[in-house]
Amino acid sequence: MYLTYFNGGWSEGNTPLFGAMDHSVWLGSSVFDGARAIRGRLPDLRLHLQRVINSAERVGLVCPLSVDEMEQLVIEGVAKFPPDAELYVRPLVFGTEGLLVPVPAKSTFALTLFDAPLPKFQGFSACLTGLRRPDPSMAPTDAKASALYANSSKVIREAQQRGYDTAVVCDSLGNVAEFASANLFFVAADGKLVTPVANGTFLSGITRARVIALLAQEGIEVEERTVRPEELETALEIFNTGNYGKVSPCTRYENRPLPIGPMAALAHARYMAFAGLA
Repeated sequence: MYLTYFNGGWSEGNTPLFGAMDHSVWLGSSVFDGARAIRGRLPDLRLHLQRVINSAERVGLVCPLSVDEMEQLVIEGVAKFPPDAELYVRPLVFGTEGLLVPVPAKSTFALTLFDAPLPKFQGFSACLTGLRRPDPSMAPTDAKASALYANSSKVIREAQQRGYDTAVVCDSLGNVAEFASANLFFVAADGKLVTPVANGTFLSGITRARVIALLAQEGIEVEERTVRPEELETALEIFNTGNYGKVSPCTRYENRPLPIGPMAALAHARYMAFAGLA
């Protein structure tokens, strides 16, 4: 089920939003965010809503709604679904007017909620891609911009053609950035828990930050540093964090099977407890 708030009202189905001349369709001026409503719980919702405001500003748009206004719409929309629904919450801001540069005052807002069951904690496969993430001198990498997802889609297509679910992507210097659509963590050969340091080539996610904080409460330090691709070849475990699956273990990297390790299991358990879903 799709439910969208647009132009002051709710509608079901794939609600039409754009015209053929809208700047967002023609030249890609749109940003979004992804939050979760899981059985009535809305973990870190306001952080996601604030980020869509920030993303809009960074691509020359202005979100027409405040965090409070968007939050009330989300609560209103979630109430239209069954109490046990597991939903993806997607605020979207897009440009409608402008030639090469969007007119900020003509930014438009839509909120879509749709059924998206939380994936089971059972693992995915990944390979290393030769494709690269752009850096801040090349693209609006500090925004959750729709235009950036052509890069992610290309990475995933390549990985699937090779028989994997997704891929690890490096930055322009050849250091590990993240998975195609989620942040990356791994337990190094020396037993330390590591995640690539945020260097502007990928979004340092809200779920990523939440997991780091939750693990810190357990006395576990996450080392944020530059990571070379070869380090993943000897990793004891690898997992990701992201809004869609929250915490998911990588159970095959290239041709090497990996366990669902204790660190991934702990991160998952602590996140679910934080979200009130344990």
